[in-house]
Amino acid sequence: MRDRRWHSLILDVRSFRGTECDTDHCLVVAQVRERLAGSQAAAQNFEGERFNLRKLNELEVRKQYQIKISNSFAALENLSDKVIART
Repeated sequence: MRDRRWHSLILDVRSFRGTECDTDHCLVVAQVRERLAGSQAAAQNFEGERFNLRKLNELEVRKQYQIKISNSFAALENLSDKVIART
């Protein structure tokens, strides 16, 4: 019985019979989909901060967010200016 685990990963297979390889074999080219396996337990135990983007539709929340972001960028710009001034 053949291993069927990889069956869904093969997208296309073509053989080229006219290729000169000095052998009686044919050149075979396959397109394969790559799957990355990650830990499902790690994905379910995500302890990062979650954001409710629907709250940005409210005008007051959107203004507070814009002010917070602009303050963060201003702080980063001041920090980078101080670093450049030291060098």
